[in-house]
Amino acid sequence: MHERRGWAWSLAVAIVKPTLLTTTKHEWIDGDKIPAEGGCVIAMNHVSHIDPLTLAWLVYEHGRLIQYLTKDALFEVPVLKYIVRDARMIPVSRLTTDAAKAFEAACVSVRDGGCVGVYPEGTITKDPTGWPMRGKTGAARIALETGCPVIPIGQWGAQEILPPYSAKPHLFPRKTARYKVGDPVDLSDLAGKPLTNDVLHEATDRIMDAITALVAELRGEEPPAERFDPRSAGVREIGNPDKDEHGKKKGHA
Repeated sequence: MHERRGWAWSLAVAIVKPTLLTTTKHEWIDGDKIPAEGGCVIAMNHVSHIDPLTLAWLVYEHGRLIQYLTKDALFEVPVLKYIVRDARMIPVSRLTTDAAKAFEAACVSVRDGGCVGVYPEGTITKDPTGWPMRGKTGAARIALETGCPVIPIGQWGAQEILPPYSAKPHLFPRKTARYKVGDPVDLSDLAGKPLTNDVLHEATDRIMDAITALVAELRGEEPPAERFDPRSAGVREIGNPDKDEHGKKKGHA
């Protein structure tokens, strides 16, 4: 591994890795498709608050340190803020115009040879059956701006270890988090084109199609014919869909 491993990564390897080994099981398929070096975007579906850890473990064991685009609120949490900064995570102000700053930082990292992790959905999926939902254009924008490959990863099972928006993990009996790495998404015909909405949405659809196909293989099921869209369904785009904007359960005063 040629990338700098600061104290945050050293701490994670010393503490988080043994904890995951003790409390979870994993299945990694085609991990060798993760580029050994050079700038790239890793794009994956999001099913649990624990999957950034289980996915980072997969990427780490295949020789890379992943830099997530992660919500900026984590950079204000005592203690945690020092960890995410040392691990070179990239803050994102979700649903604001400041998200452009994250795009610029991600492009700099990719051009410097970094492995940037993006959840195109922007949050844990709101699809009632857990399938990948409509994606945002961040991963596509970074890839088309820098010319780097987009490596799709499908995952399933982390939500059984820690259900969405739950603080209580289900550790015993141990659950299995399964990951399948796909081939780079072909965006070659879009390279060099102006980054219009049409181009970005076409690239994003291809990325989400690739992720969804991998998840379908892991689940052994056919995905929905139409990808879930929180806006069309009247569901909050971020946060727990069962709670209102004040954090109270819907239907409660």
